[in-house]
Amino acid sequence: MKAFLMYRDRDFDPKVELPANEPFLTQDLELNTLFYAMGRGDKFLYEISRKAVLAGLKDKDTIIYRQDILKDCLINSSVVKEIYDLARESIEKKKKEHYWFLGNYINPSIVLHSSVRIMQMFLDYLKKLKNIAEEHSDKFKSVGFTRFFAMLKKELSDEYLTSVQDHLHELEFRNGILMSAELGRGNKGVNYVLHKNRDRKQSWLARIVARRAPAYTFRIPPRDEAGARALGDLRVRGINLVANALGQSADHILNFFDMLKTELAFYIGCLNLHEVLAAKGEPTCFPQPLAAGERGTRFQGLYDVCLTLRLDQRVVGNNINADGKDLVIITGANQGGKSTFLRSLGLAQLMMQCGMFVPAESFTADISDGIFTHYKREEDVTMSSGKLDEELSRMSDIVDNVKANSLILFNESFAATNEREGSEIARQIITALLEKRIKIWYVTHLYDFAHSFFEKNMENAIFLRAERQADGGRTFKISEGAPLETSYGEDLYNTIFRTSENDFCLCSSR
Repeated sequence: MKAFLMYRDRDFDPKVELPANEPFLTQDLELNTLFYAMGRGDKFLYEISRKAVLAGLKDKDTIIYRQDILKDCLINSSVVKEIYDLARESIEKKKKEHYWFLGNYINPSIVLHSSVRIMQMFLDYLKKLKNIAEEHSDKFKSVGFTRFFAMLKKELSDEYLTSVQDHLHELEFRNGILMSAELGRGNKGVNYVLHKNRDRKQSWLARIVARRAPAYTFRIPPRDEAGARALGDLRVRGINLVANALGQSADHILNFFDMLKTELAFYIGCLNLHEVLAAKGEPTCFPQPLAAGERGTRFQGLYDVCLTLRLDQRVVGNNINADGKDLVIITGANQGGKSTFLRSLGLAQLMMQCGMFVPAESFTADISDGIFTHYKREEDVTMSSGKLDEELSRMSDIVDNVKANSLILFNESFAATNEREGSEIARQIITALLEKRIKIWYVTHLYDFAHSFFEKNMENAIFLRAERQADGGRTFKISEGAPLETSYGEDLYNTIFRTSENDFCLCSSR
């Protein structure tokens, strides 16, 4: 049995290899805030959510496949949580049973006895799972859940479950063991085969008068310890193959429940996150993924999901249409929301590419072949290198791993030197990346850099600016606008030092 709730044709791998730049993505986009909200204190949910989001998808059909399953989960959250709890509980009970017989696992009799108990326990959970399928399957519309419930109904039919129950009852050997063997070299027993016992459902009279095949019998005296050991050895030889087969069957069902729990963990994490956002009245939507290379990015009401998870109030969303653009340069007032806006774009891209909803009223974007971040860092405390050296080293690592149709988010990059040198470094790097069909969103205070691209009047570039009100207030809105020579640093100075009309006011042309 297979769940197939993450992929159409294969299981989700919880040990999937994450991108080499995972630490930078986690730090720059503050992803741990997202994962904590999805995990809600559960380490397993946290880890599976982390793996699913960071591993991502590059296939449009699989993204839509997961979206449809998640839509079903949102509509039928109580049913999905019931299935998840059922899978989790069955695994926990199996572990307790495993600890009970761990020290005697070599003995086939103990293995068989324990396997019968485990299979009986699993059978009870399979029956519960089948009942859920029969009761609720008509409420689910996605291909994934429809196929999952159909599989349960087919493979867990009443006839099959009754047959399994009968076999387990028979393997308790309450009426003794019937087996055969052949004589091998030296008259030693070989080819031991366990047989099904005679039908005990017939009446006692029928059993008495029934004709029996001729056979030799013997009895072991009560004090014959050697004979008892020999008979016990014969019994072990007879049930050895059955014990191994039943143990493998138990492992097979355990693997099914384990994978069911793992794959549903991602959707439970999504439900946890959605509940928090819905309680705050924050909008969410299912994004429209476009094929890689289509260069379509547009959204309404996009906000930083990690920021709203840390605040009590709702946060500001933004509306942008960057269809057909390879380069997006964002400038404007200090503390105007540029970095937050850039982070919101990166988070939405990651969430879309793992099959989740995104924090926006609507969102459309092309699938990226890789997502990278290049954010400014603090000075190296070991003094082994300067900030610019460190930035260039990280940029070199990105270049070694980046591919066409990847997305790179730059935040105040190459500003560790003077503006002329920083602008020139940034201009040459961005020009080379654009030639390789790499998508770039760049937050910067480097006016020379931003203006050099603006004056080229490039069709595949768009320029955005953080809004500033006439009185210096910030709306945290990002809108289309040409780069300005000033970032209004005096606003921050005046706010921090509370200048009055008679106080000195810091002013600057840049």
